[in-house]
Amino acid sequence: MRGGSELRNDAVTAGRGSAAASLVGAAYLRHKRKNMLFILLMLVLLCALCVLGLSVGGASYSVSESWQALLAGPEQDPANTDIRRQIIWTLRVPRVLCALVSGIGLAVSGLIMQTILRNPLASPYTLGISAAASFGAGLGIITGFNVILAVLPAAIGYDLMIIGNSFIFTVICTFLIYFLSKLQKSSAETIVLFGVAMMFVFEAATSFLQYIGRPEELAELVYWMFGSLSKSSWQKFHIIIAAVIVCVLITFRNAWSYNALMLGDESAQSTGVHVERVRVVGLLSSSLMTAVIVSLLGPIGFIGLVAPHIARMLVGSDHRFLIPTTCVAGAILLISADVLSCLILAPAVLPVGIMTSFVGVPLLIYLVMKRKREHW
Repeated sequence: MRGGSELRNDAVTAGRGSAAASLVGAAYLRHKRKNMLFILLMLVLLCALCVLGLSVGGASYSVSESWQALLAGPEQDPANTDIRRQIIWTLRVPRVLCALVSGIGLAVSGLIMQTILRNPLASPYTLGISAAASFGAGLGIITGFNVILAVLPAAIGYDLMIIGNSFIFTVICTFLIYFLSKLQKSSAETIVLFGVAMMFVFEAATSFLQYIGRPEELAELVYWMFGSLSKSSWQKFHIIIAAVIVCVLITFRNAWSYNALMLGDESAQSTGVHVERVRVVGLLSSSLMTAVIVSLLGPIGFIGLVAPHIARMLVGSDHRFLIPTTCVAGAILLISADVLSCLILAPAVLPVGIMTSFVGVPLLIYLVMKRKREHW
């Protein structure tokens, strides 16, 4: 039989274990509340920026005027001359909504790339994914070549042709980078170099298309390559939001798998994660969102690179909190850039792709200088 002193020691040990577990649980609850507070505050800021985005543009209105026109609803009577309601609901609301969902899509695409490749520099822009999508769209604009028809003959619209071309070339670029990295067992730096090489190849191919295009085709392609929310419409919003919702929901479903991938392939496999399947699904999701957004609005850089870093600095690397924070951060960044593009040369509106580059470069430098190693 065990002595009284041994029983007391066991009781003390059990008590200490219970106290430690309670401390860990309390620390997790505090961490969870803090993350939820960050997300809530960012959502409030996002709502304020959306209202501000409705007020700026070629014809600027006060926030109260924009809010009144928004609450009044879309104009139903074509004979009515309420220009403000027509501008708000025909131009401004689709523009803000496209900025919202496009910021989410680009940010989540960057997060997926960074997680799958375990590379803080990965994004659709830096890995050449956006350049591949641009080439696919340019191929359709300049030559009218439809890649989908080469595989599946069918009558599709112009926008769907551009999206299809962009998607196929993003998939080609993404998986080429992935298989090269697997073949060479490359480091994170080498994968980025593969991406840079792909970017130069597709940019050179796009430049060739510009060289052979007719003046009207060239003008359309150059305007498209600026990356502008002025191209927004209700139809484009519906296409973008459909792709973004599906891909973001898939990303949420794989949140635990992405957490495991951050620990390495062997650790992820030991927890039951099908590593290759998660990577392929993630790459397809990222490619689809990038292709749809870039093909309809043009290339918009730095959102997918910067937004995940901002989210990690705020809530850490747990993808259950990181994914929603990245969504909100991406939407805030793109809407903020759009507001600035409307204000800087008002009443003229700068293409938002130019503004994201101007804002993204110094922000990226700051994040690189301040980034703590424990975020990765």
